[in-house]
Amino acid sequence: MATIVLCSVNKTAQTTTRRCLFAHFKGLARAGESAHSPSLTSLPRTRWSRGTSIRFMSHGTTGRTAGTRRGALALTGAAALTAAAAVAGVLANANHLQRAEMASKVSPAVEREQEGDILERCRGFMSAPVTEVALLQERKGEMSTRMEMLIMETQADFCKALQEVDGGTFKVDRWQRKEGGGGISCVMQDGKVFEKAGVNVSVVFGHLTEEAAKQMRSRGKVLKGKDGKLPFCAMGVSSVIHPKNPHIPTVHFNYRYFEIEEEDGSKQWWFGGGTDLTPIYVNEEDAFHFHNTLKEACDKHHSQYYPDFKKWCDRYFYIRHRGETRGIGGIFFDDLDSPSQEDAFSFVKSCARTVVPCYLPIVYKHLNDPCTEEEKDWQQVRRGRYVEFNLVYDRGVKFGLATPGSRIESILMSLPLTARWEYMHEPAKGTREAKMLEVLQNPKEWV
Repeated sequence: MATIVLCSVNKTAQTTTRRCLFAHFKGLARAGESAHSPSLTSLPRTRWSRGTSIRFMSHGTTGRTAGTRRGALALTGAAALTAAAAVAGVLANANHLQRAEMASKVSPAVEREQEGDILERCRGFMSAPVTEVALLQERKGEMSTRMEMLIMETQADFCKALQEVDGGTFKVDRWQRKEGGGGISCVMQDGKVFEKAGVNVSVVFGHLTEEAAKQMRSRGKVLKGKDGKLPFCAMGVSSVIHPKNPHIPTVHFNYRYFEIEEEDGSKQWWFGGGTDLTPIYVNEEDAFHFHNTLKEACDKHHSQYYPDFKKWCDRYFYIRHRGETRGIGGIFFDDLDSPSQEDAFSFVKSCARTVVPCYLPIVYKHLNDPCTEEEKDWQQVRRGRYVEFNLVYDRGVKFGLATPGSRIESILMSLPLTARWEYMHEPAKGTREAKMLEVLQNPKEWV
Protein backbone atom coordinates (compact mmCIF):
# COMPACT_ATOMS: atom_id res chain seq x y z
CA MET A 1 0.00 0.00 0.00
CA ALA A 2 1.27 3.47 -0.87
CA THR A 3 2.30 5.75 1.97
CA ILE A 4 0.09 8.79 2.48
CA VAL A 5 2.20 11.92 2.72
CA LEU A 6 -0.41 14.61 3.23
CA CYS A 7 -3.80 13.78 4.67
CA SER A 8 -7.00 15.60 3.83
CA VAL A 9 -8.97 17.11 6.68
CA ASN A 10 -12.72 17.67 6.98
CA LYS A 11 -13.55 16.75 3.38
CA THR A 12 -17.05 18.27 3.41
CA ALA A 13 -15.88 21.65 4.64
CA GLN A 14 -12.91 21.46 2.30
CA THR A 15 -15.08 20.83 -0.75
CA THR A 16 -17.40 23.70 0.16
CA THR A 17 -14.47 26.05 0.66
CA ARG A 18 -12.95 25.03 -2.67
CA ARG A 19 -16.16 25.74 -4.55
CA CYS A 20 -16.64 29.12 -2.88
CA LEU A 21 -13.06 30.20 -3.57
CA PHE A 22 -13.19 28.95 -7.15
CA ALA A 23 -16.39 30.89 -7.78
CA HIS A 24 -15.03 33.95 -6.00
CA PHE A 25 -11.90 34.23 -8.11
CA LYS A 26 -13.73 33.33 -11.31
CA GLY A 27 -16.10 36.19 -10.59
CA LEU A 28 -13.19 38.54 -10.03
CA ALA A 29 -11.71 37.78 -13.42
CA ARG A 30 -15.02 38.12 -15.24
CA ALA A 31 -16.55 41.10 -13.54
CA GLY A 32 -13.47 43.29 -13.64
CA GLU A 33 -14.57 44.85 -10.35
CA SER A 34 -13.12 44.82 -6.87
CA ALA A 35 -14.33 42.00 -4.66
CA HIS A 36 -13.04 40.38 -1.52
CA SER A 37 -13.66 37.03 0.07
CA PRO A 38 -14.34 37.41 3.81
CA SER A 39 -11.54 34.93 4.52
CA LEU A 40 -9.15 36.41 1.97
CA THR A 41 -9.35 40.14 2.53
CA SER A 42 -5.68 40.67 1.73
CA LEU A 43 -5.90 39.29 -1.77
CA PRO A 44 -5.42 41.99 -4.44
CA ARG A 45 -8.16 43.53 -6.44
CA THR A 46 -8.51 42.75 -10.09
CA ARG A 47 -8.92 45.76 -12.35
CA TRP A 48 -9.58 45.70 -16.06
CA SER A 49 -9.36 48.23 -18.86
CA ARG A 50 -11.33 47.83 -22.04
CA GLY A 51 -9.27 48.30 -25.16
CA THR A 52 -9.64 48.79 -28.86
CA SER A 53 -8.82 45.91 -31.14
CA ILE A 54 -6.33 46.59 -33.84
CA ARG A 55 -4.11 45.63 -36.71
CA PHE A 56 -0.93 44.03 -35.42
CA MET A 57 1.72 46.24 -37.05
CA SER A 58 5.29 47.16 -36.19
CA HIS A 59 6.12 50.79 -35.57
CA GLY A 60 8.00 53.20 -33.37
CA THR A 61 6.72 56.10 -31.35
CA THR A 62 7.21 58.42 -34.30
CA GLY A 63 4.42 56.57 -36.06
CA ARG A 64 6.47 55.11 -38.92
CA THR A 65 5.42 51.69 -40.13
CA ALA A 66 7.95 48.95 -40.64
CA GLY A 67 5.47 46.64 -42.29
CA THR A 68 3.43 43.65 -41.17
CA ARG A 69 5.50 40.76 -39.87
CA ARG A 70 4.66 37.19 -39.06
CA GLY A 71 5.41 37.08 -35.40
CA ALA A 72 8.30 38.00 -33.24
CA LEU A 73 10.76 36.93 -30.65
CA ALA A 74 9.78 34.24 -28.20
CA LEU A 75 11.45 34.76 -24.83
CA THR A 76 10.49 33.92 -21.31
CA GLY A 77 11.83 32.66 -18.02
CA ALA A 78 12.68 34.30 -14.73
CA ALA A 79 15.94 35.44 -16.27
CA ALA A 80 14.07 37.99 -18.33
CA LEU A 81 14.06 40.09 -15.19
CA THR A 82 17.79 40.30 -14.84
CA ALA A 83 19.91 42.78 -16.70
CA ALA A 84 21.19 40.21 -19.16
CA ALA A 85 17.88 38.52 -19.65
CA ALA A 86 16.14 41.81 -20.27
CA VAL A 87 18.56 42.38 -23.12
CA ALA A 88 18.04 38.77 -24.15
CA GLY A 89 14.60 39.80 -25.26
CA VAL A 90 16.23 41.07 -28.43
CA LEU A 91 18.08 37.89 -29.31
CA ALA A 92 15.46 36.18 -31.42
CA ASN A 93 15.65 33.22 -33.73
CA ALA A 94 13.77 33.87 -36.94
CA ASN A 95 12.37 30.34 -36.84
CA HIS A 96 10.08 31.45 -34.04
CA LEU A 97 8.53 34.35 -35.92
CA GLN A 98 4.83 33.78 -36.27
CA ARG A 99 2.81 36.98 -36.30
CA ALA A 100 -0.40 37.21 -38.28
CA GLU A 101 -2.08 40.47 -39.16
CA MET A 102 -5.18 40.95 -37.05
CA ALA A 103 -8.22 42.62 -38.51
CA SER A 104 -9.68 45.59 -36.71
CA LYS A 105 -13.03 45.44 -35.01
CA VAL A 106 -15.23 48.06 -33.46
CA SER A 107 -14.92 48.34 -29.69
CA PRO A 108 -14.91 51.09 -27.04
CA ALA A 109 -11.90 53.38 -26.90
CA VAL A 110 -9.22 52.63 -24.36
CA GLU A 111 -10.07 54.06 -20.97
CA ARG A 112 -6.86 55.20 -19.39
CA GLU A 113 -7.00 54.24 -15.74
CA GLN A 114 -6.53 56.87 -13.09
CA GLU A 115 -3.17 55.67 -11.87
CA GLY A 116 -3.09 57.74 -8.71
CA ASP A 117 -0.34 59.23 -6.63
CA ILE A 118 3.07 57.61 -7.11
CA LEU A 119 4.11 57.81 -3.45
CA GLU A 120 0.81 56.43 -2.20
CA ARG A 121 1.00 53.46 -4.56
CA CYS A 122 4.59 52.75 -3.54
CA ARG A 123 3.50 52.16 0.06
CA GLY A 124 1.87 48.90 -0.99
CA PHE A 125 4.95 47.46 -2.71
CA MET A 126 7.23 44.74 -1.35
CA SER A 127 10.09 47.24 -1.51
CA ALA A 128 10.80 50.75 -2.73
CA PRO A 129 10.84 50.85 -6.56
CA VAL A 130 14.11 50.35 -8.42
CA THR A 131 13.88 53.91 -9.75
CA GLU A 132 13.90 56.72 -7.19
CA VAL A 133 10.39 57.85 -6.27
CA ALA A 134 11.19 61.51 -7.01
CA LEU A 135 12.21 60.59 -10.55
CA LEU A 136 9.08 58.47 -11.02
CA GLN A 137 6.94 61.41 -9.92
CA GLU A 138 8.77 63.70 -12.31
CA ARG A 139 8.21 61.26 -15.20
CA LYS A 140 4.76 60.08 -14.16
CA GLY A 141 3.29 60.19 -17.65
CA GLU A 142 6.09 58.27 -19.38
CA MET A 143 5.54 54.64 -20.29
CA SER A 144 8.68 53.50 -18.48
CA THR A 145 7.28 54.90 -15.22
CA ARG A 146 3.80 53.46 -15.77
CA MET A 147 5.24 50.04 -16.57
CA GLU A 148 7.55 50.07 -13.54
CA MET A 149 4.59 50.86 -11.31
CA LEU A 150 2.58 48.03 -12.91
CA ILE A 151 5.30 45.41 -12.42
CA MET A 152 5.89 46.53 -8.83
CA GLU A 153 2.15 46.23 -8.12
CA THR A 154 2.00 42.83 -9.82
CA GLN A 155 4.87 41.59 -7.66
CA ALA A 156 3.25 42.89 -4.47
CA ASP A 157 -0.22 41.55 -5.29
CA PHE A 158 1.05 38.07 -6.12
CA CYS A 159 3.44 37.85 -3.15
CA LYS A 160 0.74 38.91 -0.69
CA ALA A 161 -1.69 36.35 -2.12
CA LEU A 162 0.90 33.58 -1.82
CA GLN A 163 1.83 34.61 1.73
CA GLU A 164 -1.85 34.48 2.68
CA VAL A 165 -2.22 30.87 1.61
CA ASP A 166 1.22 29.67 2.78
CA GLY A 167 1.60 31.56 6.04
CA GLY A 168 5.25 32.20 5.25
CA THR A 169 7.08 35.39 4.36
CA PHE A 170 9.02 36.36 1.25
CA LYS A 171 12.67 37.32 1.59
CA VAL A 172 13.05 40.66 -0.21
CA ASP A 173 16.44 41.01 -1.88
CA ARG A 174 17.36 44.26 -3.65
CA TRP A 175 20.24 44.18 -6.11
CA GLN A 176 22.01 46.66 -8.37
CA ARG A 177 23.61 46.32 -11.79
CA LYS A 178 26.78 48.36 -12.18
CA GLU A 179 26.00 48.89 -15.88
CA GLY A 180 22.73 50.57 -14.88
CA GLY A 181 19.58 49.74 -12.97
CA GLY A 182 18.80 46.83 -10.70
CA GLY A 183 16.01 44.70 -9.36
CA ILE A 184 14.04 43.25 -6.46
CA SER A 185 13.91 39.49 -5.93
CA CYS A 186 11.23 38.14 -3.59
CA VAL A 187 11.79 34.48 -2.70
CA MET A 188 10.10 32.12 -0.25
CA GLN A 189 11.67 28.68 0.25
CA ASP A 190 10.46 25.56 2.04
CA GLY A 191 7.15 27.06 3.10
CA LYS A 192 4.08 25.16 4.24
CA VAL A 193 2.54 25.11 0.76
CA PHE A 194 5.31 26.26 -1.57
CA GLU A 195 8.66 24.54 -1.77
CA LYS A 196 10.03 27.50 -3.70
CA ALA A 197 8.24 30.66 -4.80
CA GLY A 198 9.96 33.55 -6.53
CA VAL A 199 8.63 36.85 -7.89
CA ASN A 200 11.27 39.08 -9.46
CA VAL A 201 11.27 42.64 -10.79
CA SER A 202 14.08 44.25 -12.79
CA VAL A 203 14.54 47.70 -14.29
CA VAL A 204 17.77 48.03 -16.24
CA PHE A 205 19.23 50.50 -18.70
CA GLY A 206 22.42 51.24 -20.62
CA HIS A 207 23.59 50.75 -24.20
CA LEU A 208 22.94 47.75 -26.41
CA THR A 209 25.97 45.69 -27.30
CA GLU A 210 26.82 45.48 -30.99
CA GLU A 211 25.91 41.80 -30.98
CA ALA A 212 22.47 42.55 -29.56
CA ALA A 213 21.94 45.29 -32.14
CA LYS A 214 22.92 42.90 -34.96
CA GLN A 215 20.44 40.31 -33.72
CA MET A 216 17.69 42.91 -33.64
CA ARG A 217 18.48 44.10 -37.16
CA SER A 218 18.49 40.51 -38.35
CA ARG A 219 14.81 40.21 -37.52
CA GLY A 220 13.72 43.37 -39.29
CA LYS A 221 14.26 46.20 -36.85
CA VAL A 222 15.81 49.34 -38.31
CA LEU A 223 18.11 50.88 -35.71
CA LYS A 224 20.17 54.03 -36.10
CA GLY A 225 22.38 54.75 -33.13
CA LYS A 226 24.35 57.87 -32.32
CA ASP A 227 28.11 57.33 -32.56
CA GLY A 228 27.41 53.60 -32.68
CA LYS A 229 25.50 53.64 -29.39
CA LEU A 230 21.90 52.65 -28.79
CA PRO A 231 20.52 53.62 -25.35
CA PHE A 232 17.92 51.18 -24.02
CA CYS A 233 15.81 50.51 -20.98
CA ALA A 234 14.17 47.19 -20.15
CA MET A 235 11.95 46.14 -17.29
CA GLY A 236 9.75 43.25 -16.30
CA VAL A 237 8.19 41.09 -13.63
CA SER A 238 8.61 37.32 -13.62
CA SER A 239 7.52 34.54 -11.31
CA VAL A 240 7.88 30.78 -10.97
CA ILE A 241 6.04 28.91 -8.19
CA HIS A 242 6.88 25.30 -7.25
CA PRO A 243 4.34 23.91 -4.73
CA LYS A 244 5.01 20.96 -2.42
CA ASN A 245 1.77 19.11 -3.14
CA PRO A 246 1.92 17.40 -6.58
CA HIS A 247 -1.77 18.19 -7.10
CA ILE A 248 -1.04 21.95 -7.09
CA PRO A 249 0.49 22.94 -10.44
CA THR A 250 3.62 24.96 -11.01
CA VAL A 251 2.89 28.37 -12.55
CA HIS A 252 5.07 30.86 -14.43
CA PHE A 253 4.40 34.36 -15.71
CA ASN A 254 6.50 37.13 -17.20
CA TYR A 255 5.52 40.62 -18.45
CA ARG A 256 8.12 43.06 -19.77
CA TYR A 257 8.77 46.28 -21.68
CA PHE A 258 11.72 47.25 -23.90
CA GLU A 259 12.57 50.69 -25.25
CA ILE A 260 15.41 51.89 -27.51
CA GLU A 261 16.32 55.49 -28.31
CA GLU A 262 17.67 56.20 -31.79
CA GLU A 263 19.96 58.88 -33.18
CA ASP A 264 17.17 61.34 -33.93
CA GLY A 265 15.68 60.98 -30.45
CA SER A 266 12.76 58.80 -31.56
CA LYS A 267 12.06 55.58 -29.70
CA GLN A 268 11.22 52.04 -30.66
CA TRP A 269 9.35 50.07 -28.02
CA TRP A 270 7.58 46.78 -27.51
CA PHE A 271 5.96 44.60 -24.85
CA GLY A 272 6.18 40.86 -24.28
CA GLY A 273 5.15 38.21 -21.82
CA GLY A 274 2.69 35.50 -20.94
CA THR A 275 1.42 33.11 -18.28
CA ASP A 276 1.57 29.31 -18.39
CA LEU A 277 0.68 26.36 -16.15
CA THR A 278 2.63 23.15 -15.52
CA PRO A 279 0.50 20.59 -13.67
CA ILE A 280 1.79 17.21 -12.52
CA TYR A 281 -1.58 15.54 -13.15
CA VAL A 282 -4.30 16.43 -15.65
CA ASN A 283 -7.32 18.20 -14.17
CA GLU A 284 -9.81 19.35 -16.77
CA GLU A 285 -11.57 21.82 -14.48
CA ASP A 286 -8.29 23.49 -13.49
CA ALA A 287 -7.16 23.71 -17.11
CA PHE A 288 -10.44 25.29 -18.17
CA HIS A 289 -10.38 27.83 -15.36
CA PHE A 290 -6.78 28.82 -16.06
CA HIS A 291 -7.17 29.15 -19.82
CA ASN A 292 -10.62 30.74 -19.66
CA THR A 293 -9.38 33.44 -17.27
CA LEU A 294 -6.59 34.29 -19.73
CA LYS A 295 -9.00 34.15 -22.67
CA GLU A 296 -11.40 36.60 -21.06
CA ALA A 297 -8.52 39.03 -20.48
CA CYS A 298 -7.40 38.68 -24.10
CA ASP A 299 -10.92 38.99 -25.49
CA LYS A 300 -11.30 42.42 -23.94
CA HIS A 301 -8.72 43.60 -26.48
CA HIS A 302 -8.98 41.31 -29.51
CA SER A 303 -10.75 38.03 -30.21
CA GLN A 304 -7.66 36.69 -32.01
CA TYR A 305 -5.24 37.32 -29.15
CA TYR A 306 -6.05 34.21 -27.11
CA PRO A 307 -6.03 31.61 -29.93
CA ASP A 308 -2.87 33.04 -31.48
CA PHE A 309 -0.98 33.55 -28.24
CA LYS A 310 -2.10 30.14 -26.92
CA LYS A 311 -0.58 28.43 -29.98
CA TRP A 312 2.57 30.53 -29.62
CA CYS A 313 2.85 29.39 -26.01
CA ASP A 314 2.54 25.70 -26.94
CA ARG A 315 5.25 26.11 -29.55
CA TYR A 316 7.67 27.97 -27.32
CA PHE A 317 7.45 25.79 -24.19
CA TYR A 318 8.35 22.66 -26.13
CA ILE A 319 11.10 20.27 -25.00
CA ARG A 320 12.29 19.11 -28.40
CA HIS A 321 14.58 16.33 -27.20
CA ARG A 322 11.65 14.84 -25.23
CA GLY A 323 8.94 15.50 -27.82
CA GLU A 324 6.66 17.08 -25.23
CA THR A 325 5.56 20.47 -23.94
CA ARG A 326 6.67 21.70 -20.52
CA GLY A 327 3.07 21.98 -19.31
CA ILE A 328 -0.44 22.74 -20.57
CA GLY A 329 0.49 26.22 -21.75
CA GLY A 330 -1.41 29.46 -21.46
CA ILE A 331 -0.52 32.54 -23.53
CA PHE A 332 2.78 33.91 -24.82
CA PHE A 333 3.59 36.91 -27.02
CA ASP A 334 6.47 39.21 -27.84
CA ASP A 335 7.28 42.32 -29.91
CA LEU A 336 3.79 43.69 -29.25
CA ASP A 337 4.09 47.25 -30.53
CA SER A 338 0.72 48.20 -31.96
CA PRO A 339 -1.77 49.67 -32.60
CA SER A 340 -0.57 52.25 -30.08
CA GLN A 341 1.51 52.28 -26.95
CA GLU A 342 -1.59 52.92 -24.85
CA ASP A 343 -3.46 49.97 -26.38
CA ALA A 344 -0.52 47.61 -25.95
CA PHE A 345 0.00 48.69 -22.34
CA SER A 346 -3.70 48.27 -21.60
CA PHE A 347 -3.53 44.69 -22.88
CA VAL A 348 -0.41 43.86 -20.85
CA LYS A 349 -2.06 45.39 -17.79
CA SER A 350 -5.09 43.13 -18.25
CA CYS A 351 -2.85 40.08 -18.54
CA ALA A 352 -0.76 40.99 -15.50
CA ARG A 353 -3.90 41.33 -13.42
CA THR A 354 -4.97 37.75 -14.15
CA VAL A 355 -2.06 36.15 -12.30
CA VAL A 356 -3.93 35.93 -8.97
CA PRO A 357 -7.42 34.96 -10.21
CA CYS A 358 -6.13 32.38 -12.72
CA TYR A 359 -3.90 30.57 -10.19
CA LEU A 360 -4.97 31.06 -6.56
CA PRO A 361 -8.34 29.26 -6.91
CA ILE A 362 -6.44 26.18 -8.12
CA VAL A 363 -4.07 26.39 -5.15
CA TYR A 364 -6.92 26.59 -2.63
CA LYS A 365 -8.82 23.82 -4.38
CA HIS A 366 -5.98 21.32 -3.90
CA LEU A 367 -4.55 22.69 -0.68
CA ASN A 368 -5.37 19.61 1.40
CA ASP A 369 -5.35 16.93 -1.29
CA PRO A 370 -3.68 13.73 -0.06
CA CYS A 371 -0.72 12.43 -2.03
CA THR A 372 1.37 9.27 -2.12
CA GLU A 373 5.12 8.72 -2.32
CA GLU A 374 4.63 7.54 -5.91
CA GLU A 375 2.90 10.84 -6.78
CA LYS A 376 5.74 12.80 -5.18
CA ASP A 377 8.23 10.78 -7.24
CA TRP A 378 6.34 11.65 -10.45
CA GLN A 379 6.39 15.30 -9.41
CA GLN A 380 10.17 15.12 -9.08
CA VAL A 381 10.52 13.59 -12.55
CA ARG A 382 8.34 16.31 -14.08
CA ARG A 383 10.38 18.97 -12.30
CA GLY A 384 13.42 17.48 -13.97
CA ARG A 385 11.81 18.18 -17.35
CA TYR A 386 11.12 21.75 -16.20
CA VAL A 387 14.82 22.18 -15.46
CA GLU A 388 15.76 20.69 -18.84
CA PHE A 389 13.65 23.23 -20.71
CA ASN A 390 14.91 26.21 -18.74
CA LEU A 391 18.60 25.31 -19.07
CA VAL A 392 18.57 23.93 -22.61
CA TYR A 393 16.02 26.06 -24.47
CA ASP A 394 15.02 29.18 -22.57
CA ARG A 395 16.81 32.04 -24.31
CA GLY A 396 16.65 34.35 -21.33
CA VAL A 397 18.40 31.85 -19.06
CA LYS A 398 21.03 30.89 -21.64
CA PHE A 399 21.85 34.47 -22.54
CA GLY A 400 21.82 35.61 -18.92
CA LEU A 401 24.32 32.95 -17.86
CA ALA A 402 26.71 34.07 -20.60
CA THR A 403 26.39 37.83 -20.09
CA PRO A 404 28.64 39.94 -17.86
CA GLY A 405 26.77 41.93 -15.22
CA SER A 406 23.86 39.50 -14.95
CA ARG A 407 22.65 38.32 -11.55
CA ILE A 408 22.96 34.53 -11.47
CA GLU A 409 20.75 34.02 -8.39
CA SER A 410 17.83 35.78 -10.07
CA ILE A 411 18.37 33.90 -13.34
CA LEU A 412 18.27 30.51 -11.61
CA MET A 413 15.37 31.44 -9.35
CA SER A 414 13.11 29.63 -11.83
CA LEU A 415 14.59 26.23 -10.95
CA PRO A 416 12.87 24.05 -8.32
CA LEU A 417 14.46 23.37 -4.95
CA THR A 418 14.40 19.61 -5.70
CA ALA A 419 14.06 17.50 -8.86
CA ARG A 420 14.79 13.96 -10.06
CA TRP A 421 16.12 12.20 -13.13
CA GLU A 422 15.42 8.47 -13.51
CA TYR A 423 17.09 6.47 -16.23
CA MET A 424 14.62 5.38 -18.96
CA HIS A 425 11.62 6.48 -16.92
CA GLU A 426 8.30 5.66 -18.58
CA PRO A 427 4.89 5.59 -16.87
CA ALA A 428 2.82 2.43 -17.12
CA LYS A 429 0.01 2.44 -19.69
CA GLY A 430 -3.39 3.45 -18.39
CA THR A 431 -2.06 5.35 -15.40
CA ARG A 432 -2.71 9.02 -14.59
CA GLU A 433 0.96 9.66 -15.23
CA ALA A 434 0.61 8.22 -18.73
CA LYS A 435 -2.45 10.40 -19.31
CA MET A 436 -0.47 13.49 -18.31
CA LEU A 437 2.32 12.54 -20.71
CA GLU A 438 -0.20 12.06 -23.53
CA VAL A 439 -1.48 15.61 -23.02
CA LEU A 440 2.08 16.97 -23.05
CA GLN A 441 2.85 15.13 -26.28
CA ASN A 442 -0.40 16.28 -27.92
CA PRO A 443 -1.39 19.78 -26.75
CA LYS A 444 -5.15 20.28 -26.64
CA GLU A 445 -7.66 23.12 -26.56
CA TRP A 446 -8.93 23.66 -23.04
CA VAL A 447 -11.53 26.38 -23.69
